[in-house]
Amino acid sequence: MKKALCIGLLFWGSMFLGAQNDTGNWLMYFGTNKISEKFSIHTEAQYRNHTISPTNVEQLLLRTGLNYHFKPNTSATFGYAYIGNYDYESDRKSPEVEEHRIWQQFLTSNTIGRVKFEHRYRLEERYIEDDFKMRFRYRLMLFIPINRPKIETGALYLGVYDELFINDKRNFFDRNRLYGGFGYQYAENIHIQVGLLRQEVQTTAKTFLQFGLIFNTDLSKSED
Repeated sequence: MKKALCIGLLFWGSMFLGAQNDTGNWLMYFGTNKISEKFSIHTEAQYRNHTISPTNVEQLLLRTGLNYHFKPNTSATFGYAYIGNYDYESDRKSPEVEEHRIWQQFLTSNTIGRVKFEHRYRLEERYIEDDFKMRFRYRLMLFIPINRPKIETGALYLGVYDELFINDKRNFFDRNRLYGGFGYQYAENIHIQVGLLRQEVQTTAKTFLQFGLIFNTDLSKSED
């Protein structure tokens, strides 16, 4: 079973890379920083590139928010994001288009056997230069531990998700993202992930190689 999962993902990835003349690259950081029993702060930074090497920036995304945890597996978030968009091979050092975004999110998860299912519902109010748009997103993600019965320190796991983006006007369908990759829990609060994302945007599509670091902190602990 483990070998089949690994071989299948590698084959799927090679098909993606072979089918695409150009592949992008995303370098990502995510953090959940606990400040009390019920509240935490979301921190996120993504450096997205037009090319597979991180030398031609396409988008810089900075996102933060306040999380309220109803239960260990259920939370809601209200936050803000800044997105700077760059044209391909542009000589301009600053973004061509800037976006300011308000976002709300509801996240819940459940486990069936060894598999963890995560449901993410997100609403975005997007201020793009002089334009205003709203967008709804739904992501279903599966986490499958490979070398341990559950995801814990020392566990290697497979992560797969599909996310649908829906606009509020005109072009109803905005985009779809399909992802598959491996994760490793290095420590209780540190995960490392690498994978491939296929993004379909109406009439175009592109593949992105992703590297992610998840670093969670507990700021509620006071020194003795």
